[in-house]
Amino acid sequence: MKQPLIECSGAGFGYENFDVVTDVTMEILPGDYIGVVGENGAGKSTFIKGLLGLLKPTSGEIRMAEDLKKTGIGYLPQQTAAQKDFPATVWEVVLSGTLSRAGYRPFYSREEKRLAELNMERLGICDLRRKCYRDLSGGQKQRVLIARALCATERLLILDEPITGLDPSAAQEFYQVVRRLNREQGVAILMVSHDIQNMVLQAKKILHLKQKVLFYGSVEEYRKSPLGRQFLGGGEE
Repeated sequence: MKQPLIECSGAGFGYENFDVVTDVTMEILPGDYIGVVGENGAGKSTFIKGLLGLLKPTSGEIRMAEDLKKTGIGYLPQQTAAQKDFPATVWEVVLSGTLSRAGYRPFYSREEKRLAELNMERLGICDLRRKCYRDLSGGQKQRVLIARALCATERLLILDEPITGLDPSAAQEFYQVVRRLNREQGVAILMVSHDIQNMVLQAKKILHLKQKVLFYGSVEEYRKSPLGRQFLGGGEE
């Protein structure tokens, strides 16, 4: 039986004396692809901060596998205007993903540079190596950021609204890249999205939040549930 990478038991997360999301019980297994959905203000981003260790649980507990504590989690946050205009080359951005491995060394090792090269190959961006990050298209930028995240860890990627701002064709291309990483290379994926229709096509499991867990289970079960039928417009099979 697979050991969970992350396990939440009745976990709540919030700020000061205010809980934004409560009583979350779920797990992320190796090879999982979980879509986290819900309306604005449902607590999705707060939940992600809890998984990343940026917020301590206000209730319940969260447990992380020992090997994940060592390698960390690859994270793609929602992009800000400043990040989109970052004045660095693609190579510099991808290589910076190895900083958690480098520790306090003032230089990158040969192994870290090889890892960055490998992940650029995996994402098909070697030809962009010398280009400035801010000059890339939205889809190219997201590929660069995935390559960067994979330099931190290959166990689990958490993606927060990654298709925001992408045109439809770039969004579908992005989904294909993520699906390939999950199915062919076994990278566990947890993707936050407001696009429930696409999430049921991409993910294996759905976590639907609205300050608490409204649903957690397989995509097939979600489609058949009253909640799934409500949000999918009739829950067609």
